[in-house]
Amino acid sequence: MHDPEQKQSEQLDWLLGKLRVVHDAMRDKLLIAFENHGEGVLATMDDQAAASEAGAGDIVFPIDRVSEEELIEMLSREVASEVPIVVVCEGLPGDGVIALPAGTSEEEAVWRIIVDPIDGTRGLMYQKRPGWILTGVAPNQGDKTSLADIELALMTEIPLLKQHLGDQLWALRGGGAHGVRVDRLSGQARTLAIRPSQATTIRQGFATVCRFFPGVRDVLAAIDDELIARLLGPQPVCGEGGDEARAFEDQYACTGGQIYGLATGQDRFVADLRPLMQPIADERQQGLGHCCHPYDICTALIAQEAGVVLNDPRGGELNVPLDTTTKVAWVGYANKKLYETMEPELKAILRERGLIKE
Repeated sequence: MHDPEQKQSEQLDWLLGKLRVVHDAMRDKLLIAFENHGEGVLATMDDQAAASEAGAGDIVFPIDRVSEEELIEMLSREVASEVPIVVVCEGLPGDGVIALPAGTSEEEAVWRIIVDPIDGTRGLMYQKRPGWILTGVAPNQGDKTSLADIELALMTEIPLLKQHLGDQLWALRGGGAHGVRVDRLSGQARTLAIRPSQATTIRQGFATVCRFFPGVRDVLAAIDDELIARLLGPQPVCGEGGDEARAFEDQYACTGGQIYGLATGQDRFVADLRPLMQPIADERQQGLGHCCHPYDICTALIAQEAGVVLNDPRGGELNVPLDTTTKVAWVGYANKKLYETMEPELKAILRERGLIKE
């Protein structure tokens, strides 16, 4: 008789292999589309931006449609032909949920797979920074399935056209984080070590409070400055070290890219507090603007398996439904020591500003 846990483990291993094939195909199709820039769906970068449309949780660009079509076709062939699944993805009809193979009910599905076909679309579209294909897999528990249920996460870099190397990272719960670096010219891959920063201070490192878009950036910047002052002391005056850049930030408008940065040692701290700004936006009688969604943060398991502490800003477990609309606030600390040092200060600032409660 098969042990149910062993059976699930074997199926997750199988799923990982299949999903890597899917991700590779999606990445390659997107790169071909960008290489054919000026023809077909891409036209020019500005035309691409002008042709955007509103989606359930984000703006959808024509290049997103290329990725979504490849995703459903590949998942149907590589995965759903063997096991029924539910796919949750921005841009899909209705509420962004579809059961595969066609004709399957959501209740029949064994796995719930949440996908962001391109995270960081605009930066990639303008060839400024790489984008990422993100996928999280959880046992299907219907609408109750949450981020904490994800057992497998996979993320694949969509490199810039001038970039010949791209990374792919994955994790199975309890199995650590793993990665490869792929040379897209030769097709060769080599193992990539996944190791977060072990620094015990943010001094001379990258520490970011996200404020990508207009709206309440003044408040987010003030929180950032106050946190730095509490951790490193006030900025010295000129002539006494006042010209030192004591810490840096990186406003990479791509949650997957930030997860990668935390997991690989590029970043020591990232806080995306945008959903907490709702009361301030209401006070100002303005919209909150775009926020992180579950599909953006669905590869959190990779960073966690690498040793990153990733929490809700209130200090609890990061646990949200696997849908396309929930607004997600999150904080990542590269290691436990940074978490122990920084979290009390951040929570104190947020409490004093009335953004979280005791």
